[in-house]
Amino acid sequence: MSRLAVITGASSGIGEATALRLAREDGLRLVLVARREDRLRALAERIGQGTTYVAADLTAVDAPLRVRQHVEGLGEPLVLLVNNAGAGWRATFADGGWENVRRTMEINFDAVVRLTEALLPLLRAAAPSAIVNVSSTAGRVARGGTGAYSASKFALAGWSDALYLEEAPHGVHVGLVLPGFITTEGFPQAELTAKALTRRLVSTPDKGAEAIVQAGLGRRPERYVPRPYGVAAALRVIAPRLTRRVLGGGAAQAMTTRTGADAAEGR
Repeated sequence: MSRLAVITGASSGIGEATALRLAREDGLRLVLVARREDRLRALAERIGQGTTYVAADLTAVDAPLRVRQHVEGLGEPLVLLVNNAGAGWRATFADGGWENVRRTMEINFDAVVRLTEALLPLLRAAAPSAIVNVSSTAGRVARGGTGAYSASKFALAGWSDALYLEEAPHGVHVGLVLPGFITTEGFPQAELTAKALTRRLVSTPDKGAEAIVQAGLGRRPERYVPRPYGVAAALRVIAPRLTRRVLGGGAAQAMTTRTGADAAEGR
């Protein structure tokens, strides 16, 4: 019998790369979830191997139930849930206010929690199984102009840490992936890749996908992409004053303006 893996935000970016990477795993059948049905259909046809999809806006009230019913209808054990779908809108709090925080939390945190709640009984029943939550380096270190995005990703990281402890006795592993700058359709990162000094700060969707596989099937607790971004997270704890000073500098502010979070699905 095949095993099932659900991937959200699968229509582009890291989500699409993850689907293509997981398609290489023996006995794993994919369920792709995103809003753009045409993109999902094309990807499912490209992968084949019984790949199915659910076109859904995960913030919709009925979305978690629709995904669960689809998975149950396939009659195979669910061994992996990749919560990758997300979005962000650049704005200072003074400009974006509560509304920007609300809509960002709705997709990046609330929707993840609701879908996980719907699928957790299936993951427990199929244990050993795994959940991978795709947060962000912004979920450990915040920059100006991306506060709402960071708030949602900080929440996701903290919740993931607790969920790991709660679900380990049930055989459900919870891994966390924290991407930094990754070149995708929504985030070309042209300014960074054009300069030798900053080019190394940028990674690829394929490397993000590999990190997700390691955090899920490999049961790794946490992965930064690229790996050196973990240093920034450590410095935030060890030297908060220095971190704030660096992030408040002109170069960091320019980087925030050019490459900070903007609307995207599947990163």
